[in-house]
Amino acid sequence: MGTRSRADDKLDSEILDVMGELITGTIARGEQIAQRFGMPAFCLKAIHALDAPMAMRDLGKLMHCDPSFVTSIADLLEKRGLARREPNTADRRIKNLVLTKQGTVLREKVEREFMAHMPWRALDREERTCLLALIRKMAQAVTDDATNGASTTEGATFLPTPPMTGGPGAGEVSDTLITG
Repeated sequence: MGTRSRADDKLDSEILDVMGELITGTIARGEQIAQRFGMPAFCLKAIHALDAPMAMRDLGKLMHCDPSFVTSIADLLEKRGLARREPNTADRRIKNLVLTKQGTVLREKVEREFMAHMPWRALDREERTCLLALIRKMAQAVTDDATNGASTTEGATFLPTPPMTGGPGAGEVSDTLITG
């Protein structure tokens, strides 16, 4: 790949720092929005993913979580009348999670709220299109590295995972659903 200069190392370090700030800030915004809707962020992520009936195991894969956690999400969404479990038409042993009408309405409200507060809204359409292409290119590089078993840990500095943001009670589940 060629020789790296100190300027390249500094640039990469700055990119890492700013990406961390962007991700942390975006997660914090998501948690604040989730709190306003009286839902944990992971439930809103599930609602976002459920644009069509989905096998619970597929939802778990999409959300990168354990099947027992998907069951907890399904329980919470059912309790609030936002989703229901249905047998899969191809295999009745598989349960699909399906949004109810109330869940679909909430999904639309939450998505409008999220999109109105995302940091890329500061960019014009051309910049957002370019950003999307760059993010896809980086995501593909991550996938390619994982597929090829690439390890780039030599000389790397590992940073601690930042704490969850949102203050006291962040991530707690509320029994109150705010729909307005």
